[in-house]
Amino acid sequence: MLRSPSVPLTVAEPARRRLGIVTTAELTAAGVTKTEIAGAVRSGAWVRLRPGVLVTAADLRETTSSGRRPGLDALSVLTSLDRPTAVLSGATAAWVWGLPRPRSATPLTELTDPHRWRRGRGWLMTRAALPDDEVTVRGAYPVTTAARTLVDVARAWPEVDAVAAADAALLRGLTTREELRRVLDRQWCVPGVPRAVRAVALADGRAESWLETYGRLTFAALGLPPFTPQVELWAEGRLLKVVDGWYPDAALAVEFDGRVKYRRPAHGRTPEEELWREKRTEDLLRSLGVQFVRITNEDLTDGRAALVRQVRRSLARAAPSVRGFREVPRAEGRHRAGDTGDDGWLARVDDRVGRTPTGHLTPTGSTRAGRG
Repeated sequence: MLRSPSVPLTVAEPARRRLGIVTTAELTAAGVTKTEIAGAVRSGAWVRLRPGVLVTAADLRETTSSGRRPGLDALSVLTSLDRPTAVLSGATAAWVWGLPRPRSATPLTELTDPHRWRRGRGWLMTRAALPDDEVTVRGAYPVTTAARTLVDVARAWPEVDAVAAADAALLRGLTTREELRRVLDRQWCVPGVPRAVRAVALADGRAESWLETYGRLTFAALGLPPFTPQVELWAEGRLLKVVDGWYPDAALAVEFDGRVKYRRPAHGRTPEEELWREKRTEDLLRSLGVQFVRITNEDLTDGRAALVRQVRRSLARAAPSVRGFREVPRAEGRHRAGDTGDDGWLARVDDRVGRTPTGHLTPTGSTRAGRG
């Protein structure tokens, strides 16, 4: 029985930088025959993602198990199209940047090209202007910048999801308000841009999860006083806790409780250890006069009336006249090192971005071909 051919080293090395994707043109140029390729596909050793675009079954399994299948699909589309002027955009770019996306987001690969509109199996390419300072490379992906991505998705996504994505990007330093304003100014006549303007205005840049963003917007919608996001509480010379929201006059801490931090605790702790640690910390802070309100997603949807009563009742209580703790609000763009939000958005891909001196980009960092 003939064994499936291995990927030649001259092809395997560049393929490693794009999640294992190889093309039939690369393989045949390296001496692999079309008969060998067809046999490897029939045997299941190689998988054909698109005409002329393949990946080994082992690379496909590893990519899928590590949650990078959307990236593999996007790269296969880019490789198949072979258009140097096209970049990933919209919800696909949001995935590349590690931003939270609506649960209803489709697996469609979204691209933008300054010269052509096209649609194909599993992808949509929009024709739109792409200024050089709104295009970059992130790892293997030619992509719209975080600022351009946020404005693009905010024109189409529900308000909460658009604001949550902007919160995440500002928190992690992927973009700045100045960059967002610059993109908005350029798109003043683009359909849907007023929605993007509103989403950017509502972004705070301190929320560490989608639930915290949703909670902040819901509090405002319910007429509750605004809290200060992300406040450090210090006592006995050490940082005890960073609370999601803080009402200083009432010494009231607001905690938005998702399940991720208990299912996947940080620093190698078990769920039981995480719960015990949190209980001990809160017991100490309560003894110093700090109140706590813990809020789940259900409280923000079905339990809104009870939530309003609970928060207003807590705000009406007198705070301690002498405080044995110190509160330090955190600035926008500063998050807890090694921590994750309730949807894990702080633990995504690294934030290094490559740019060539000319501003034209390729997945390997070399100068892009002309934009014609």
